[in-house]
Amino acid sequence: MKNSIKFTLLSAMLLVVTGCVSVPNLGTPAQLSMVAPTPIEDNTGAFMSPYTSDGVLAEWVDNAVNAKMGSAIGGAVGAYAGQKLAENIPFVGGWIGQSVGETLGRKVALEAAGGEEFIRESSDLSFNSVQDLAVYIYVNYSHTEHYQDALEATWEIYPELKHGYMQALYSATAQAGY
Repeated sequence: MKNSIKFTLLSAMLLVVTGCVSVPNLGTPAQLSMVAPTPIEDNTGAFMSPYTSDGVLAEWVDNAVNAKMGSAIGGAVGAYAGQKLAENIPFVGGWIGQSVGETLGRKVALEAAGGEEFIRESSDLSFNSVQDLAVYIYVNYSHTEHYQDALEATWEIYPELKHGYMQALYSATAQAGY
């Protein structure tokens, strides 16, 4: 009897707690269009757009899509290196492994995409922040057939975009008032 009362109380508390936690709203592309950044109309920014000013995928994206395994391979190598480097310190070893993996994965993806110079040469839109890049491509291209491939290819080239993508969209949603 005591256990059923404890279970009931615990269940009620869990319902109250989970009822208070809300998932942030994500604005639709149409809602975020009013806060979407304007790209730099050349390749002088720090981050190249996976789409050209004509609205088609940049040439480097096709190469990067084919290199999708780069980050996975790099991540596995990095995780192994980190494990061996700090077997007795799991947190540090995992952090080192992730860092090494992302670095190796980016290097492999860059090479497979044609290199940094080719990426710049085949891009005619760029951004100075990954946040601007994230919001721009979400607003303008998330409805297109190859968006997910373009996004994932861009994540391989710019791992910081992968880590900050959703936060950039949530920030834009708040800025737009949604």
